Amino acid sequence: MPTASANLAVGAVALAKRYGTVTALSDLTLRVERGSIFGFLGANGAGKTTAVKMLLGLVRPTSGTAQVLGAPIGDRETRRRIGYLPELFRYPEWLSAREVLAFHASLLGTSAAQRTPDIARALTAVGLSERADDRVATYSKGMQQRLGLGVALLGNPALVVLDEPTSALDPLGRYDVRALLAGLRERGTTVFLNSHLLTEVELVCDRIAIVKSGRVISSGTREEILGEQRGLRIRARADGVSLHATLASFGDVTESNGAIVLRDVPHERTPEIVAALVAARARVYAVEPIVQTLEERFIELAGSP
Repeated sequence: MPTASANLAVGAVALAKRYGTVTALSDLTLRVERGSIFGFLGANGAGKTTAVKMLLGLVRPTSGTAQVLGAPIGDRETRRRIGYLPELFRYPEWLSAREVLAFHASLLGTSAAQRTPDIARALTAVGLSERADDRVATYSKGMQQRLGLGVALLGNPALVVLDEPTSALDPLGRYDVRALLAGLRERGTTVFLNSHLLTEVELVCDRIAIVKSGRVISSGTREEILGEQRGLRIRARADGVSLHATLASFGDVTESNGAIVLRDVPHERTPEIVAALVAARARVYAVEPIVQTLEERFIELAGSP
């Protein structure tokens, strides 16, 4: 069993799930701190959904141990403190948003006195107050996604598990969700976020884990996963002087789209490189650090054999 910690929302050690001869998840170990936004990334078939279902107590692990909010996975009372938005969900089209929320609030066991204000808070949080009494059938896909988020927020959960929460939303909707997640973090709520929109993960997550074939292959902050950024893109001109020769001593020099690309050079050497260009009487128009995105790093890690 993972060591219990007051600061730990989720702790898993060597979780595995096998269906006969098929291994859906193997040796998953991770830690999620309370009050943080945690990004859980992986290609299709990496075991993400299986991992989430086990952490929620919906699937029993074949081996390994885990705790959620200080209790063993599957603990019934703890599950009341978890909000969950699955990737694929459908609500009865003849119900209104308010009725959908009321039904789920009743499943949580929320008292009648608490139910009305709790539903109102959820509707406000996801921007559906003005359409609360409209039927789900009249909702766009994005509005249904907002409703699913509202269901996950009922009962003021200590942990919210979101599977692709922004997949159906337009840019404004994704911005609203980012603000919502930031607000949850400020209240001390832990968010476990599974998403293929890596730019969104970069913007909101405190820590990230990349899973491949059921194992975490990289975890940490964005900066820790990306590692040291090395390389510069330079726009400069000089008459009668080879800038390639001037920069060759600093690293590998190539050209792309009219700019000189200097690879495998730490950004800290930028002043030294600019000084060398100026000494060569070059006119320097721009020097930009080459920064690897999380998407590029993800492809590099998850796509490798």
